[in-house]
Amino acid sequence: MSSAPNLRVERSMLRDGITYLGAVDEVGRGALCGPVSIGIVVISAATRTAPQGVRDSKLLTPEARETLAPKVRRWAVDSAVGHALASEIDEVGIMAAMRLAGQRALGALDVRPDALLLDGNHNYLSPPVQEGLFGEVSAMMEEVEVPPVTTMIKADMKCAAVAAASILAKTSRDALMVALHEEYPDYAWADNKGYSAPAHIAALERLGPSAYHRRSWSLPGTSPVLALES
Repeated sequence: MSSAPNLRVERSMLRDGITYLGAVDEVGRGALCGPVSIGIVVISAATRTAPQGVRDSKLLTPEARETLAPKVRRWAVDSAVGHALASEIDEVGIMAAMRLAGQRALGALDVRPDALLLDGNHNYLSPPVQEGLFGEVSAMMEEVEVPPVTTMIKADMKCAAVAAASILAKTSRDALMVALHEEYPDYAWADNKGYSAPAHIAALERLGPSAYHRRSWSLPGTSPVLALES
C-alpha cells in the first residue's frame, strides 16, 4: 500500500515566499455525461497536518469521502469547487471546459492564493499564449486572474492538499449526478456518476443520450449522428 500523502511539497512552496497556496484537482474529465469539476483547497504556512484519512478521492469509498469533505473544509483556509456543464464541454472542448471550471472555483474563493499546485502535467488553468483552444472561455465569463501554476504528476497521490481538493471536487460532482439521476433514472447515475458502466451504456443503447450527455463525444451505444441530433 502506498504511503499517505503529506504536506512536504506544499510546505516547501510556502517557504519560498508564498502566503497562500491553492491545491487543485479535477474530477469528471472522463465521464460520459455531467460536468467536469475542479476543486481548490487553500492552505498557508500555519495550516496543520491534513485530516486523518485524506487520500486521492479515487482510493476512498463514497462513505469515507462524505465523512472527510466537511473536515477538509474546516481544515483549509478556504476552498471551492467549480463546474463546467456538459453543454459547455460540447461547445469549447474538455480542456477549455476544465479551465472554465477552474475559473469558477477561483472566483468563488474569499482568500486568493498567491500560487497554485495543479495535479497532472498540463497547465490548463493559465490563459493561453495564443487564442484558440481556450479563447472561447473568455467570452463565457469574466476572467479571473490566475496566479502562477506549478504542475506535478500524481500530486493527488503525494500532496495532501491536492488530495483534499480531489475529495471536495468528487463529493460535489457526485451530489450533482445523484440529483440528475432523479430526472433520468434509467442511466443509473446515482451508482455510476456518469461514467462508462454497463447499466449506463445499456441505457444509452436503448434510449440514446440525454440532455446532460456530452453529445460531441463518441458515446458508447450511440452513433455520432444520433448523439448530436437527438
